[in-house]
Amino acid sequence: MKKISTEFFSFLLLFCSCSTTGQVTQKQVSAFTDDSAIITGHVGISIYEPATGKYLYNYNAEKNFTPSSNVKLFSLYAGLKYLGDSLLGVKYIETDTSILLIPTGDPTLLHPDFSNHPVIDFLRSSKKNIYLGGNIFKSTMYGNGWAWNDYPDYYMAERSAFPVYGNCITFDIKKNFVSSIPKNLSPFIVTTELQQKDKAINVERAFFSNSFKILTDKKTSEIIITPFVTSDSLAARLLSDSLHKKITVLPLPELNINKKINTVYSCPVDSLFKPMMFNSDNFFAEQTLMMVSNKLLGYMNETDLIDSLLKTDLKDLPQKPRWVDGSGLSRYNLFTPKDFIFLLDKLQKEFGLERLKRMLTTGGQGSLTGYYLKDAGFIYAKTGSMSNNVSISGYLISKKNKLLLFSIHINGFTGSGRTGRLAIEKFIQAVRANN
Repeated sequence: MKKISTEFFSFLLLFCSCSTTGQVTQKQVSAFTDDSAIITGHVGISIYEPATGKYLYNYNAEKNFTPSSNVKLFSLYAGLKYLGDSLLGVKYIETDTSILLIPTGDPTLLHPDFSNHPVIDFLRSSKKNIYLGGNIFKSTMYGNGWAWNDYPDYYMAERSAFPVYGNCITFDIKKNFVSSIPKNLSPFIVTTELQQKDKAINVERAFFSNSFKILTDKKTSEIIITPFVTSDSLAARLLSDSLHKKITVLPLPELNINKKINTVYSCPVDSLFKPMMFNSDNFFAEQTLMMVSNKLLGYMNETDLIDSLLKTDLKDLPQKPRWVDGSGLSRYNLFTPKDFIFLLDKLQKEFGLERLKRMLTTGGQGSLTGYYLKDAGFIYAKTGSMSNNVSISGYLISKKNKLLLFSIHINGFTGSGRTGRLAIEKFIQAVRANN
């Protein structure tokens, strides 16, 4: 009996673990999976042509991966499906003497990236007493599986029912002078200290409290965004500072909610979804799920909302995922490449590819800055990355002008994130050139 070569045995294993029905060659896949940058990890690939309803290639496409920020595609679907054309900035009940605000989870209120604030304009124009209702937030400030030691980083702002300023302080440090948004820092404890020589300037925050230490030097200028610990009372205080009006927090069970509920809309939904996807904004994605939950369930809880979506709109996913948050910060999230293909197809069928193109990144922009420079305008995708994991899912227009949907994930590799992304880029460019 002849001895089977190691190369032939490896080929058999690879062939048995994948299927192919198109112009994706075994040579292209082997060059990708055997790349030294990612060979220590686990790879999943699914490429689909919606015009024919056929997969061009699947490799570990029914196995689970931690997709990091690719999860935002699911949050985007929920937002597009249920939030209408404009974000509901606030609901309110009005009497002869007062206005009671009912939170909606809108993350744009007083956010420095948004110039128009209709809720603020409405409240400034009123002479009535203002109250803020609480007790509709039935979740936690952080999601399950988030890394606790990322708490001072801008990308892990706390979730809340009534966010203001994006639940962050923006410190503008210019040498020894510090300005901030919000301007009034009196609700916080802020100290400034000259940094030691050869140490980077920074902002440090206590874990459980809004106590900040700003480390400066005499030469450096930098903008540093840091989350603060949220609460209804702090939100009311910060809003009061902006309006120069007293705002009192009341629990909703004490309210007479039989009265007419009015609404103020803040901005078009796409003006939120574009930075959410383009810049991979975790806070916007988390609050999107909170807003959808509030609309569908009457309270804010991502777990209950996700369970509802998986039983209704997303009941036909090829494999049931473990979906735990809106942003993908959690390592508990588990999805298959085929799940993302299903969602991408559903998104473009229900909301149109042209609309999605305005939200997703293309070559050389947003989270694809420095990548796919030759493919700008031919790739529209959502990236995802955390230590040892990189992912990308989206739409690809081939050289022959075919629309392809793709989802590629690498988990558990020991190389840098950039080397992993470059390996994926090389493979996607080969797929585009061949189809």
